[in-house]
Amino acid sequence: MISQPETTNIMLVDDTPENLKYLEDILQDQGYNTAAFPSGAMALRAADRTPPDLILLDIMMPEMDGFEVCHKLKEDEKLKEIPVIFISALDDTTNKVRAFFEGGVDYVTKPFQQEEVLSRIKTHLNLRRSQQELQKYSLHLEELVDEKVKEISESQVATIHALSSLAEHRDDDTGQHIRRTQHFCKLLAEQLRKNPKYSERVTDSFIYNIYCAAPLHDIGKVGIADNILLKPGKLTDDEFEIMKGHVMIGVRTLESVQKDYPNNEFINMGVRLTKSHHEKWDGSGYPDGLSGEDIPLCGRIMAVVDVYDALRSKRPYKGPFPHEKAVEIIQKDTGTHFDPDVAEAFMTLEKEFARIRDELDS
Repeated sequence: MISQPETTNIMLVDDTPENLKYLEDILQDQGYNTAAFPSGAMALRAADRTPPDLILLDIMMPEMDGFEVCHKLKEDEKLKEIPVIFISALDDTTNKVRAFFEGGVDYVTKPFQQEEVLSRIKTHLNLRRSQQELQKYSLHLEELVDEKVKEISESQVATIHALSSLAEHRDDDTGQHIRRTQHFCKLLAEQLRKNPKYSERVTDSFIYNIYCAAPLHDIGKVGIADNILLKPGKLTDDEFEIMKGHVMIGVRTLESVQKDYPNNEFINMGVRLTKSHHEKWDGSGYPDGLSGEDIPLCGRIMAVVDVYDALRSKRPYKGPFPHEKAVEIIQKDTGTHFDPDVAEAFMTLEKEFARIRDELDS
């Protein structure tokens, strides 16, 4: 006896009652559950309610023949993977070829041998179960890969942020500058997306990448000597030129990574943002003296964010400014230092900036 689990359900479709009875008897004797139908239409309705594990299907039936039944099964997303074995008195090559063309997995000619039918049923059930297991494994593997990629990506971003904080902890008393600029950049980008001018440029990916890349903007400060970076008074012209060098130190550092990962959007955003966040709308910034929309959008956003947070923070050369004073300065410098669109977005959100600044001021 060829044993199978009791949960295996086989559908029988034949307009001849004697054939259905014979097939039911031999299959139930092997432990299969069976559901027998004398017409294709009835079988299709039943399969839609409770999909079987395999179908034995006659060809010559009134109203709807087996080819049409199989064709409809294969058009149904829920039923198309069910193996269909044709059982027919037609033994010519043309019908056999059409049976496979319509989606059948096997073809048994009547009168058939019991052991042959049972053997073919077992073979196709085993194949179907193997396919299902493989699909489950593939889905699980895909989920594992996605999870691992996410884990690696998050750990890499976290590591880069940790390295970025080495620069910030040297001149930011609160140690929260990185976190604040991340939130500010995300907030501004989301507000800009509401402007039709930026709705297509500021995608979900742009917002995610500027949030992740924001901590990189001053990574080059690790290369600036303490006597300049932490000087309590105003920098001389020569000292300021050295200080401005932190931009290209950071850019060169990131470009060395970009060379190995040229399609990494996060790194590419980091390079653009780091290089352009000290550019000014009127072209008087550095390092390239870019103006207007020649300045990358991420740099224009970071320019407002960085200045706002710097004004609100204690520095070796100054105390923290109140929110109202910082807003006043950004208003005054709109159109010269800052992109008017970005500044307008900031003004819309200025109370939210104040709230986030207060929450993360520790």
